[in-house]
Amino acid sequence: MARVTLELPDEFTFSTRLDVRVTEINYGNHVGNDRMVSLLHEARLRFLREHGFGEFNIGGIGLMVSDLVVCFTAESFVGDMLTFHVGVTDFNKYGCDFIYRVENEAQDNKLVVQAKTGIVFFDYDERKIARVPKIFYERCAPHLLEQSEA
Repeated sequence: MARVTLELPDEFTFSTRLDVRVTEINYGNHVGNDRMVSLLHEARLRFLREHGFGEFNIGGIGLMVSDLVVCFTAESFVGDMLTFHVGVTDFNKYGCDFIYRVENEAQDNKLVVQAKTGIVFFDYDERKIARVPKIFYERCAPHLLEQSEA
């Protein structure tokens, strides 16, 4: 089977830094793949908070991860400071992709991971998917606001 590749943009709308703790390290003495997914989750949550949202309240609607791709290009170790660049792209009626570029400051900002999480907006009270809330476009992708109203 061919390797998965991601083509991500050079520009992202948000960045946050997370240090690698001993709890992220696996038996190979580097950040484990499962722990990287948790770090991506933290970065996504910080992105949402920066825009005044939580995972269960984006204009009264929550979100749910529908797919995930993580492409590792380098290791990272205890004490490394990672920069998570985060953006949103590839919108449809019910969701979009969160995209990530993770760089290691301890290694001259070397690329460690490229990733994406596909999300759908979800009404947890009704237990069904929901349209992307207008307020999400307004705060996170205002350049797409006109398209969303069409």
